[in-house]
Amino acid sequence: MAEGKILIFSGDGHGKSPAALGKAVEAASWGKKVVIIQFLKEWGLGESEFIKRLEPEIKLFRFEKSGENFDLLTKERQEEEIFNIKNGINFAKKVLNTGECNLLILDEVLGLIDNGIISMEELEAVLQAKSDETTIIMTGITVNEKLCSLADEVSKIETIR
Repeated sequence: MAEGKILIFSGDGHGKSPAALGKAVEAASWGKKVVIIQFLKEWGLGESEFIKRLEPEIKLFRFEKSGENFDLLTKERQEEEIFNIKNGINFAKKVLNTGECNLLILDEVLGLIDNGIISMEELEAVLQAKSDETTIIMTGITVNEKLCSLADEVSKIETIR
């Protein structure tokens, strides 16, 4: 894995998160420390016994309390989750500032921008905390031109059939 890169896995196809997880396993196999922070995900990977067995090399965090689809929550519960999500964004900055990992995966972080939960400027602030030795992988369906310009590599995963 290249050191200190910003990678984006985007597109409407399935496989963005598994591709990022593959990079996590690859990095861990080389003795690197990995932190995965999931956003806007229903219950699943975070509850996986498999992922828990990969600790301490791969640590998975999820700040949202609900295991339900964000769009289906009441406005009140969405506001609570937005608070939790912003805590996750602040945690990502802390992880980068303290150098706690070699690879930080922000799973579905692009959806936070799409849903107006965080601004492009807030995501840029996270990316600016990155050291030269840390790689960041971001996943999500859509990516804008500004974000593309900040990335070293953008992969588009699409469903053909």
